[in-house]
Amino acid sequence: MKVVVGLGNPGSQYARTRHNIGWQVVDRLADRAGWAGRGRQRDASSVVMGRYDGLDLTLVKPLTYMNDSGLAVRKVLARANAPLTDLLVVADDFALPFGKLRFREGGSHGGHNGLRSIVDELGTEKFSRLRIGIGVPDRGAIDHVLSTFTADEVARLDELIGAAADAVEAWAHEGTNKAANRFNMFELRPADTTLLAAPGEVGGPAGPDGIRRTRTGWRRIRPGSADG
Repeated sequence: MKVVVGLGNPGSQYARTRHNIGWQVVDRLADRAGWAGRGRQRDASSVVMGRYDGLDLTLVKPLTYMNDSGLAVRKVLARANAPLTDLLVVADDFALPFGKLRFREGGSHGGHNGLRSIVDELGTEKFSRLRIGIGVPDRGAIDHVLSTFTADEVARLDELIGAAADAVEAWAHEGTNKAANRFNMFELRPADTTLLAAPGEVGGPAGPDGIRRTRTGWRRIRPGSADG
């Protein structure tokens, strides 16, 4: 039994935030397996399981809120009697550029509160995780992870979630190392500049007066700067 845990927060106000991309990947896998809408609430999670593509698979979305994700993961693993080698945690990572995928077999939580909780509850860092780049913050980390994606990111988000779901399937069939060899070099297509915000809109280029509107306010762009 392979157990895939997508990290996120319950509640409609969080559904489209960067912090919930782990949930979106699990939802994509459930769609592929024909399990959408069949999740049951147990072990502090929404859980769906079955046979898919030759695999016995359990998909988990903790309902504990991010900071207590470890409680749900511990309960699910205990019920499934699954070893840590059969666990994959899918989480957002603002240390990676938007669209990057990164497998690791272990390591520290890297400041991610959901991973921190899992490490604390399981008493070990030795479990595989797939980190999905949500972009480096241009403001506080909490504000960033709880924000929604920009227009150009939304235009590519479906492709990213699909690639992450492909990566999870590769992990389930081939293991972490082989999946990492295939997907750690994944490159999301560049943003379509025709979809970017116009001057004067949040995220758009500077106007004729050299002022650019950012998420945190108006900013004057110096001539020759990278933001110009």
